[in-house]
Amino acid sequence: MRALICNRYAEQPDLSLGETPEPSPAEGEVLVEVRAAGLNFFDLLMVQGRYQRRPEVPFTPGGEAAGVVTARGERVDDLAVGDRVAVHGQSMFAERVLAPRHHVARLPDNMSFAQGAGFCITYGTCYHAYKQVAKLKAGETVLVLGAGGGVGMAAVALAHAMGAHVIAAAGGDDKLELARSMGANECIDYSGDDFRARLKRLAGGRVDVVVDPVGGSYSESAYRACAPGGRFLVVGFASGEIPRLPLNLVLLKTAAVLGVLWGPWTDRHPGTARENLDALSELAARGALRCPVEREVPLADYMQAFDGFANRQVTGKWVLEVQGGRA
Repeated sequence: MRALICNRYAEQPDLSLGETPEPSPAEGEVLVEVRAAGLNFFDLLMVQGRYQRRPEVPFTPGGEAAGVVTARGERVDDLAVGDRVAVHGQSMFAERVLAPRHHVARLPDNMSFAQGAGFCITYGTCYHAYKQVAKLKAGETVLVLGAGGGVGMAAVALAHAMGAHVIAAAGGDDKLELARSMGANECIDYSGDDFRARLKRLAGGRVDVVVDPVGGSYSESAYRACAPGGRFLVVGFASGEIPRLPLNLVLLKTAAVLGVLWGPWTDRHPGTARENLDALSELAARGALRCPVEREVPLADYMQAFDGFANRQVTGKWVLEVQGGRA
C-alpha cells in the first residue's frame, strides 16, 4: 500500500513515498480507502519533531482524510461498504486507513472528498470548543484569531451557525474576505489596523469567547478584551510563539483560560465525540457549514504542500489528492 513516510525528524522535512503493510480492521474499527487527505499546520510540526506527540520514526503522518468504507470490524453495524465518510486519526497520508467508529463521520452528498478531507479536525475541534468547553450561547460575541487559517475559518463558520456575533482577525484583505464569506460580522486586519484600538471600538471590552489557534503577540490583547466571565480558548500555537499571560491579569479580568485538546478528548468520550460529528454532518448537509478548499495537491507533490505551510503561504484548507480525487 502506498503511503507518505517521515524517515527522520528534520527542520526540512525528510519525506518519501513508500510501501506500508495493508491494514485490517479490528473490532469497532473502520477501513477507509482514502480519496483525499487534509493538511494541517501540525502535520509540518509533526515531521519536524516540534509537535507535542513524537511517533517513533519512520512513520506515516496525517491526521484526517475522506474516502469510501471498504471494510468494517465487528460491532460496526451502522456503516456499510461503499459509504462516503470523513475520518480522523493517525497515519492518514496513505491509500487506506483505519479508525475507530467514533472517529468517522458520514460525508453529506453536498460535500466532495476534498471538502470532507478538511472537515473532521477543524470543525470537530471548534464544535467541541464551543459546545463542551466554552458552552457558547446564541447572541454572545466571539473573537477568532487567525481567521484565515483552517481552524480559524471553521471557528468563524460555526460561531455564526450557532447564533454568535463574530469578530474575525487575520492578516490581509484576502483572508478577511474569506472570513466574511464564512459569516464574520466584523473584521480586524493584523497588517493594517491597530489591533487593540480596533478591537476596543468593535467590542468595547465585551468579548465573551476568544478562539486562539495562533498564540504569539495578539493573545494578551485578545484576553484583555474579554468580558467578566468570558472564556479564552487556547487551541494551538501556529505562530510558533507560546504567549505568557500574567496571572494578575487573569485575576482582575475574571475570565477563564481554557485549553482545547480535542483529539485525546474524543477517545475519553467516544459517545459524545460521535454525537458531535453527527451534528456537524447534519449542519453541513443543510448547507449551514462551508468547507472551501484553497488548493488540491497530488500526493506525489507532497513537498509542495509542506513547503506551503513552512513558507506561510496557506490560506484556508489544502488537501492531498490520494486516489485521484474521484467523486
